[in-house]
Amino acid sequence: MPEPLKIFVGDAVVPEHEARVSVFDAGFQSGDAIWEGLRVYGGRVLKLDAHLRRLEESAHALRIRLPYDRDGFVDAIRRTLDANGFVDDTHLRLMVTRGSRSTSGMDPRNAPEVGTLVVIAERKPVDAEPAPQRLRTASIRRPHPQVVDASIHHANQLNSILARLEVLDEPEVDATLMLDAFGYVAEADTANLFCVSDGAVSTPFATSCLHGITRGSVLAISAAAGYPTTERQLTLFDVYNADEVFVTGTVCELVPVTVVDGRRIGTGSPGPVWRDLLERYRDEVRADVARDTEL
Repeated sequence: MPEPLKIFVGDAVVPEHEARVSVFDAGFQSGDAIWEGLRVYGGRVLKLDAHLRRLEESAHALRIRLPYDRDGFVDAIRRTLDANGFVDDTHLRLMVTRGSRSTSGMDPRNAPEVGTLVVIAERKPVDAEPAPQRLRTASIRRPHPQVVDASIHHANQLNSILARLEVLDEPEVDATLMLDAFGYVAEADTANLFCVSDGAVSTPFATSCLHGITRGSVLAISAAAGYPTTERQLTLFDVYNADEVFVTGTVCELVPVTVVDGRRIGTGSPGPVWRDLLERYRDEVRADVARDTEL
């Protein structure tokens, strides 16, 4: 049996069977929390500064007071990785809840002044050759910024879960494609989405999808490689008729999509632009890890 994980909770690293928050915790009761998913390569956390900046911005938007400064978060991450002996093939989930309330109810005034930090490290190796994904469009829509701003990386993931439930019993579908309130493509249920048409790379505006850190890296890498690269409104028509489609995320990196709503994308096989961008992305990861000294 694998060794039990060691989890950082509050201010200490404890065995996973001792890792707990109160039943009055705002994250447990209401999803009133923020989080970041990070990946560890060669003992270094990729894009750590960007992830911590996004965490700080989400906390500011929700008026959650973070329990640590940058150095404190780095120390908590280091302690968690060291306790588990993880140096590679590792996914980190860093969460800050609003804290344990004095009574049930969603009023933020019942929460403490400072939030509660949880850091979970798990082994999740990167697929050297990612398996192509098959998507189906969900009926559940991504919220418009007037409802919940997608820029806030909050812990309430029911929107994505409801979408994934629609295909849970469909073995020929791997995940869902989600539209915004106006019918434009937003993203997949757990990843940002890109299309390639006539050598041009495009991705939806980040109005109803997260400003993904891997998404940002791919936009920059694509433009530097000479591909016409844009953020724009995409419809299902654009997706169906694209030469290539792929999704991006911290955990999955870049994964090709070969079927959407029963329609073959391009040749039905992973395309050359996706493969080129994946190789360039991994080259950048290796370069970033080689010069990164934060962890």
